[in-house]
Amino acid sequence: MICYKCGCTLSEKDFCTGCGADVGMYKKILALSNRYYNDALDKCSVRDLSGAIVSLKQSIKLNKNNVDARNLLGLVYYEIGEVVEALGQWVISKNIRDSKNIATDYLDVIQENPNKLESMNQNLKKYNQSLSLCYQDSLDYATIQLKKILSMAPKYLRARQLLALIYIKGEEWDKAKIELDKCLAIDTKNTMCLRMLHEVDTMLNPVEVNHVKGKKNKNDEHKVQVYRSGNETIIQPINKSESRTGITLLNIAIGLIIGIAVSYFLILPARIYSVNEDANNKISMISDEKDKKTSELEAVELEMTKLKAENEELKKYQISDGEEGGLSAYDVVMDAMNKYLENTEDIARVAESLEKLETPAGLDIVNKSEAFNTMYSRLIERAGSQLASFYFSRGYDSYQSEDYEAAVPNLERAYYYDKSNGDALFYLGNAYRRTGQDDLAKQTYANVIDHFQGTESASKAEIYLAEMNNE
Repeated sequence: MICYKCGCTLSEKDFCTGCGADVGMYKKILALSNRYYNDALDKCSVRDLSGAIVSLKQSIKLNKNNVDARNLLGLVYYEIGEVVEALGQWVISKNIRDSKNIATDYLDVIQENPNKLESMNQNLKKYNQSLSLCYQDSLDYATIQLKKILSMAPKYLRARQLLALIYIKGEEWDKAKIELDKCLAIDTKNTMCLRMLHEVDTMLNPVEVNHVKGKKNKNDEHKVQVYRSGNETIIQPINKSESRTGITLLNIAIGLIIGIAVSYFLILPARIYSVNEDANNKISMISDEKDKKTSELEAVELEMTKLKAENEELKKYQISDGEEGGLSAYDVVMDAMNKYLENTEDIARVAESLEKLETPAGLDIVNKSEAFNTMYSRLIERAGSQLASFYFSRGYDSYQSEDYEAAVPNLERAYYYDKSNGDALFYLGNAYRRTGQDDLAKQTYANVIDHFQGTESASKAEIYLAEMNNE
C-alpha cells in the first residue's frame, strides 16, 4: 500500500513516514474496498452474480484503482452476456495497470476471434429489436428473435428474462417456469427472476381445498374424505353403514334400468357428438398448424428482408485496408485504441487508423453498434485533444505554405476533434475562400462570429465575410 500523497510505501502506522500525511481513513477505505471484493468472490462461488455485481461496484466506488475488482466485474458481466460492459471494465483496468494485468489476456482472446465478437454485437442488436417489438406488442416476432439469440448465447440473462416475461404475458406458465429456472441456474439470487418465478408458481399451484364444510349429525354418518387426483377433487364418504340385502337388490335393479336408459338416451348421442367433436378438433388443429406455419414463414421472410437490408448497409460502410481486405469500423477503432495504449505520444498512428472511418462525404463517422459507439467515445475522450493539436499543426503548416487543398481536410479534422479551437475554424474558412469554395467559406466565417465572439478571429471573420458579401 502506497501513500496517496507522496507515493511512499506505508507502514502499520496511521501516518505516512515519508510526508507525514494522515492515512488512517485512507487505509480503512482501501480495506473496505477489498472486503467488498472478497464478498463478491464468495457470491460468485455460489453463482449469486447479481449480488456480486453490487459488491464489486461498491468496491470500485471506494477504490477506482482496484484492478482485481474491475477484472472480476468484467468476468461477471461477460458470464451473463453483457459483453460491452465487460470490455469497458477490462479496458479501464488495462489503462490503470498495463503490465502484469490479466485484463490484457481477456482483451486479446476477444480480439483474436472477431467472428465471435461480431456475433455478440448482433445478439445485442437483436435484443434491442426484440425490446422494440415488445413495445409495439409484436410478441410473436420478439419471441422468434429471442430464441435465435439464446440459441447462440444461452447465458444471455436479459434475453432469457425478456422471453420469460413474454411467456408470462401470454399465460404460458410452464414455458415461463422453464426459462426462469435456466435464469436462476446462471444467477441463483437474481431478484427479478425470483419475483417472476414466485408469480409463475402461484399460477401453477393454486391453493387447494383441503376440507369440505358441512353439518354433522349425531352419528357422524356424513363425514367425508377429500383428496386430489390430477386436476380433480374427489370427495368420498366414510363410516357409512352397509345397506340391507333387499335394499341392495332393489338398488341394483334400479341401477340396471337407469343404465339402459342412459345408454339409449345419453351415451349413444354423446358418442356421436364425441366423434363429430374429434373431427372438428382435428380440422381446427390442421387450420391452426397452417396459420402457425404461415406466421413462421412471414417471420422468416421479414427476417430475410431485414438481413438483406443490413447486408447492403454494411457493404456501403465497409472499409478497405490494402491487401488485407475489408475491416469493420469496430476493428478500426480497436486498432486505434491498441496503438494509443501502446504509445500515447505517437498520435500520428492513431490518426492514420481513424481516418479509415471517414466516408466519402467527409467526417461523418459510421455508427455501427452500441459497442462501437462506446469504444469510439472512450478513445476520443482520451485522445481527442491530441488529435486536434496534431491535425491543426499539419493543416496550419499547409496553409502557411499556401497548399490550401491539403490544409482543408486537416483543419476540418482539427475542428471536429476540438470544437473550442476557433483558430482552426477561422483558418478553415480562409482555406475554403482560397480554394474557391465561397459558400463554405461564408458559412464557416459565420460560425466563427457566432461561437467565438470577442476574439481576434471573430473580428477578422466579420471583415472577410463583409468583403465577400460586397463582391
